[in-house]
Formats: sequence, structure tokens, C-alpha cells
Amino acid sequence: MSGEGVDRTGGEGPEAVAARLTGRAVVSRRRLAGAVTEVVLDDGPVIVKDAGGSGAAQAEAAGLGWLAEAGAVRVPAVRGRDRQWLVTSCVAQGRAGAAAASRFGRELAALHATGGDAFGAPPPGGPRDAYIGTAPMSNVPGDDWPDWYARYRVLPYLRRAVDAGTLRPAEAAVFERVCERVDRLAGPAERPARLHGDLWNGNVLWGADGHVRLIDPAAHGGHRETDLAMLQLFGCPYLAQVLEGYQEAAPLAPGWRQRVGLHQLFPLLVHTVLFGRSYAEQALAAARPYAGL
Repeated sequence: MSGEGVDRTGGEGPEAVAARLTGRAVVSRRRLAGAVTEVVLDDGPVIVKDAGGSGAAQAEAAGLGWLAEAGAVRVPAVRGRDRQWLVTSCVAQGRAGAAAASRFGRELAALHATGGDAFGAPPPGGPRDAYIGTAPMSNVPGDDWPDWYARYRVLPYLRRAVDAGTLRPAEAAVFERVCERVDRLAGPAERPARLHGDLWNGNVLWGADGHVRLIDPAAHGGHRETDLAMLQLFGCPYLAQVLEGYQEAAPLAPGWRQRVGLHQLFPLLVHTVLFGRSYAEQALAAARPYAGL
């Protein structure tokens, strides 16, 4: 095909990237959402993502490798990467079901149980300056979850939202009050878990073989309730079965349901920074019950 492998800006396109990074011949391509393309190679389909040369490809590849190393929840294999591009195996998707959801819950518990070196510790080979979606995310290790969560997962996005005018200073005081009280709200201390880190429903793929695959991680050491809270934030098929399977494998500490909103402050503030005022309102609604005002 004339121009194959060249994008409209004159740079290297997804087909050429897939061929270069995997050493396989290209058969066809299909543009998916945003900067993601499915490229069919002579040994099967792959997903090619343009990460923009920001270090996001390195962070995602390291995260996928770290999650795969746990031998728990399945993830796509990394076929190749460079500074700008990431090539992974393609997931043959099926339908969500109760049995697969219960299995996923048990596998997620097993993933978390493999642990991390510290709260905020990046995966081996992953950068300290990483991303969640397109928002910067600092992987700075800490030993105390409440202090670390306030300092590196709530306050940075709160400041960005206030600086952008998306949150008003008076509203920011609600989140600051939560951060002052987070050590009393956090529940029993837990050791760092191996987190996916961006576990919303869109990053959960129900495989044709009955096993879930997780994609697009923002992996780091963290509190296991954060992954579960994010999974509940935007809805997930058969969520009750996922949580039941998780609880069977690794029961959560008493009061975990009352802490869901606390753990959701992080993704809600990230969404506030990325997408604006509607998420600011949702974040405020989540924060107020913990502020004690």
C-alpha cells in the first residue's frame, strides 16, 4: 500500500513501528481509539500505542512486566517498546460473566498479595515520574500510607485543580481537612500491595477464554483498597462477584466499605485535573463525609 507505515505528519506510523519493534511483517491495520492502533502481523494481531515520547511507554511496559511477574491476573505481553511507542499482544475479548468475575476477584487478591517495596515504589525499571492516563504521577516511596497518600496522591492534583481554577480555594479546604485527618480515617495498617493503579472498568478486558486481562496500568506499591475503590467508581460488570471472590481469597479489614470514598479521592481529583468541573463536584461530594466539618 502506498505510504504504508507513515503517519500524516510524515513520521513513523504504527505499522512501521510494529514491524521494527517485533521483527514481523505487517498484514493490515485498524485504527482504534485515540493513539491506539491494532496491527495484524504475520504471527497475529498486536496493539500499538503512541505514548508521545514522555516516558509513558517505559512506565507502562515496566508496569505490565511487574504485574505479569506476579503470576496472578493476566496482562498483555509486551512485544516491544521504545521511547515513544509500546507494542503489546492483543486480547481476544469475550463476555463478562459471574464465574469469570469471581475468578478475577481471587486473582486480583493474589496480585495484591505479592506486594511492593514501599507505598509509591515504581515497578522495577519504571520511572519515578510516571503517568495515570495522561496526568503526571510521581512514584515517590514512603513507609506510612496515610502521609504518603495525602502528600503524593491527593494534594498534587488538588493544587493543579486550584491553579487551573477548576476548584475554588474554599473548596480546596475540604480536601486539606481530609488530609489532616487521613491517619485517623485510613483503618488498620497494611503492607504495600502490588497495584494496577488505574483499575477502572475500561482497563478490565473480559477475555474470550474466560480470564480477565488488565491493560493500561499505572502500577506502583499502594493500598489494596485503592484498586478496589477505583473499580467501583465507574461501574464494573458483576462487581458483587468480583468483591466476593476477593474477600474469599483475602478478606478486607473491617470498615473497608466506609473507606471507599477516601480511596476514590485520588482518581476523582485526577479526573478533575484532566476533564474539569463535573468531576470537581463529584470529588467534593466524596470528600465531605471525611472532612468532619
